[in-house]
Amino acid sequence: MTEHTQLRLLPWSGPEGKPCFLSTDDANSHLSRLADNTEEIQLGLGAELLDHAHEVLAAPEADPEELHLLATDLTSALHAAIRVANSRGHRLPHATLADPEEPSTSLHLSALH
Repeated sequence: MTEHTQLRLLPWSGPEGKPCFLSTDDANSHLSRLADNTEEIQLGLGAELLDHAHEVLAAPEADPEELHLLATDLTSALHAAIRVANSRGHRLPHATLADPEEPSTSLHLSALH
């Protein structure tokens, strides 16, 4: 594995709702591609659900049962999106700070405060 690679958090849960992880050097392995496709589906469904939420919330008289179902579905979609973001974020290469002697590329922490 490369230096920045850790276990990949997969976009589905295992038994008892526990997270599933993948350890591989091959980003094109069958399981890696399946995880990529599943993430894309989850994010696409979340986007569609968000469009639906806008429609429901724009209705003058929203049914409480429909609002409850919408809140439940939005919670699930947000959970999936956060899992995808965490998984992808952990797979990014770790940034290294530049040499402080090179002002054009160094990070000035005082500018962040």
